[in-house]
Amino acid sequence: MIFLGTVVEESVTTCIKAVRTLDNELAAQVLDGDTKINDLEVDVEELCLKILALHQPVASDLRFVITVLKMNTDFERIGDLACKVADKVILVNGTKKITGSSLHTIMPHRFDEMFGATQAMFSSCLDAFVREDSDLAHKICIMDDVVDQAKRAIRLELEEISRNKPELQPYLPMILSIARGLERIGDHSAHIAEDIIYMLQGRIVRHDKEL
Repeated sequence: MIFLGTVVEESVTTCIKAVRTLDNELAAQVLDGDTKINDLEVDVEELCLKILALHQPVASDLRFVITVLKMNTDFERIGDLACKVADKVILVNGTKKITGSSLHTIMPHRFDEMFGATQAMFSSCLDAFVREDSDLAHKICIMDDVVDQAKRAIRLELEEISRNKPELQPYLPMILSIARGLERIGDHSAHIAEDIIYMLQGRIVRHDKEL
């Protein structure tokens, strides 16, 4: 499970680097690594099902296996989202270049905040799981608001660019899609944190507004 999480973390880190640098080679690395993530996800699921069938765990042991199964699904989906973001980098680079415009100059500045928060959330999920740290898991849930706010700010900035520089419009939907992909990675990281809290405390907190 930890190995799968590490592979997914590397995929997320690489896809963010690909967005920062608009590097097709880095984006291709993310796409190439998706099969490995899928294979690992199947392996973890099969192992969990064997444990449930053969050992019939109860109480905290059962919560642990259930949490691993749910985290496993989120890990795989985060890997898919990293691929979608990487694919958008390749599409942006394949769009006909606009004379006098640099792609880097039209990337909203709030992306930097989004990059940092998204990476921190997922990395902290792995730490919280390994260290059995419910306090850190609660902090991850709160961090999701930072990612959501950055995504909203990026959307507003892109709308302004669309109004003032219509010649840049071919790029904007793809850039917005990148922001949406990163936001969804943050959402799945928050789901993982909620599952860790369930594993450690036996509490279902996904509808808890007091987090």
